[in-house]
Amino acid sequence: MTHVGNVRDNHELRFTRALVIGTGFSGLGMGIELQKLGVDFLILEKANEVGGTWRDNIYDGIACDIPSHLYSLSGREQKGGWSHLWSPGAEIQEYLMDVTKRHNLRRNIRFGQEVVRAQWNDQEARWHVFTKTGEEYVTQFLISGAGALHIPMVPDIKGHETFRGAAFHTAQWDPSVDLTGKRVAVIGTGASAIQVVPSIVDRVAELHLYQRTPAWVMPRVNLEFPGWTRWILDHIPGPKRVLRDSIFWIHEFVGYAMTRRQRFLVIAKWLGESNIKKHITDPELQRQLTPSYSAGCKRILNSSAYYPAIANPKTTLITDGIDHIVPEGIVTRDGTLNEVDVIVYSTGFHVTDSYTYVTIEGENGESLGKRWDKKGVQAHRGVSVANMPNLFFLLGPNTGLGHNSVVFMIESQIHHISQLIQTVDDNGAEGIAPTWEAQNRYNKKLQEDLKHTIWNTGGCKSWYVDKFGNNTTLWSKTAWRYWRSLKRLRHSEFQLY
Repeated sequence: MTHVGNVRDNHELRFTRALVIGTGFSGLGMGIELQKLGVDFLILEKANEVGGTWRDNIYDGIACDIPSHLYSLSGREQKGGWSHLWSPGAEIQEYLMDVTKRHNLRRNIRFGQEVVRAQWNDQEARWHVFTKTGEEYVTQFLISGAGALHIPMVPDIKGHETFRGAAFHTAQWDPSVDLTGKRVAVIGTGASAIQVVPSIVDRVAELHLYQRTPAWVMPRVNLEFPGWTRWILDHIPGPKRVLRDSIFWIHEFVGYAMTRRQRFLVIAKWLGESNIKKHITDPELQRQLTPSYSAGCKRILNSSAYYPAIANPKTTLITDGIDHIVPEGIVTRDGTLNEVDVIVYSTGFHVTDSYTYVTIEGENGESLGKRWDKKGVQAHRGVSVANMPNLFFLLGPNTGLGHNSVVFMIESQIHHISQLIQTVDDNGAEGIAPTWEAQNRYNKKLQEDLKHTIWNTGGCKSWYVDKFGNNTTLWSKTAWRYWRSLKRLRHSEFQLY
């Protein structure tokens, strides 16, 4: 049982066997598994509610970009009665809150606890975890469910602080700002922009869309399920399973094309070009919106509303590049001033910082952040790290996908972590970590495989690749191959403490 222990430096130590960071799909899913194992645990959440990505992102038009029936936990937690094939963000957040309630997880969650540092004590064989508010937790197993996309990246554009209007990132959406009749600039044309732009174009006076590199956008018809269909999918296991499996294997074919048979991606190229031509009649605008890199090299997006929004007379696509920001608006590199009332940054997230925002010191006081800064972000099978006993990542390095549901990846990792914890207990040990030999061998093969994927050969520059030229973001094969690689624990790859 979690308990408050002795006092150190005028504050109490809180002891627990497992400490989980974050309450998104990863943290909640891990909590459910720890309940099944009978392992005492706490979940630390920096905010005041569960949900992670789906709590924080409330921008206009937010929705899942993977069909909803594949975007829920499996087994008894699998939801069938989604309102749409791609459900809105609020519905996903509602699902996560429902999962929390059904498993009575709130009793294990400590809200308002942002983790800033974790230090492994060699003598105690325990992690000491410190929060921003000064709390100290002592735990045997430390599990990060923070994910890779939770620290917004706002570009440091010269003069941004002088802008006199409202300015915010899509992940920090300000619902108090009424966009009606305003001149709005959206900077970026990625996953959030293709949802925001169609959602606001009808009520703004002007929409200025700043594009650095166009994206491949596939057409998408977002089916709305009638009540009787939702009831069937929620209460009858067969149809729910068939639909989920069908969605999974269709997306696995896309993953196979991205990683092994890139010639099949000509289908995606054709769909993307057809989507542009269907809605955009101006040849010059068509050219500006057509990527020069292969489909799949960057994240493939899905929307049948994005290009009609760009074709709207209110919208101006700007590709000249931003030079600086002034109180009245944005100045492009050719010297043109575009006056706006609101700036929306749709500019993504800090990926590496998402792993290292917590200062982690492992065996012999080694800094994980410094190691990764010198050698690149690496983990063993994306979960555990050499010389970092009992430290586990959910959605860690090289476990992102360019084609399928990350919830499937999360559940594979939760199963793997469960095996690691059980191995420690079965052997009467205090800790476990991969050997350097196993971790290096795994990552060498991983990077060799990635060299032949569309993400490395498709002719684009993306955030998937780090400063060393390694793709540290994505898994190199299909999702089921990752599941298979974690299904059985390879004991020879680990050392016990």
